[in-house]
Amino acid sequence: MGPALRILMLAAALALTGCASTHPQDPFEKFNRAMFQFNDAVDQAAVKPAAQAYKNLPDFVQIGVGNFFGNLEDGWTAVNNLLQGKLENGLTDVMRFTFNTTFGLGGLLDIGTEAGLPKHKEDFGQTLGKWGVRSGPYVVLPLLGSSTLRDVAVLPIDIEADPWHHIRPAHTRNVGSVIRVVDLRASVLDASNLIEEAALDRYEFVRDAYLQRRQSKVYDGDPPSSAYEFDVGPSEASGESGPSDPAAVTHGTPTTIEEPAQGAVVKVEQNGGAASIKVVEKEAKQ
Repeated sequence: MGPALRILMLAAALALTGCASTHPQDPFEKFNRAMFQFNDAVDQAAVKPAAQAYKNLPDFVQIGVGNFFGNLEDGWTAVNNLLQGKLENGLTDVMRFTFNTTFGLGGLLDIGTEAGLPKHKEDFGQTLGKWGVRSGPYVVLPLLGSSTLRDVAVLPIDIEADPWHHIRPAHTRNVGSVIRVVDLRASVLDASNLIEEAALDRYEFVRDAYLQRRQSKVYDGDPPSSAYEFDVGPSEASGESGPSDPAAVTHGTPTTIEEPAQGAVVKVEQNGGAASIKVVEKEAKQ
């Protein structure tokens, strides 16, 4: 079964399981919560323990694995930056990929960063967002986790554009894919542990944090001031947007410009490699 057919089947399942939700961007909350619980069970039973064991490996091994798979992403990131009209970033990504692949032993060494070439991370969903295509409803995919309807629709394109997807034989590709997932999970162990301890409703916390972070990435950290986006399709000049503080997660109903956010705001921050969670009060804008 091809990726496109699986996406169509998922869309049909979402249509059948849609239900009322207090969050305007989460009409499939019943389905999403079920997938969230399934993913969490798989994580707790297999992925998280593997990531904890992986953290015991020497640092140079973990850095090498992260650099290798990160280098593979740089090529597709370059294409998306160019499609978004960010020529300087796109050329930087091309140079990073070239330097790291040739002089960095296939990407095991990050020569590009040492040469002053910053790393970016872009995908086709972000490109569509930059072109004005709204994200649509929040979706939790089996095993893959948080996403949006826009990003689900273009997921097959991102998969096909990943060089590792075309590695043969299949056994080598599958083993590498497992290592890749474990490495990514290991990189967020501290933050996920804090969320598990601090969040009263982890589903809501993860959903709100993901939507705001995703919105921030589409607008390169500077989203316009407006309400949450609701529909899939080209946005108007004052359309798609998120809260002015993309790192914050405000619980409750999303607010508009006329009704600025108030109340407690939960922030997850990185300080010297260690994750921390802060609860602060956000004052209403005058």
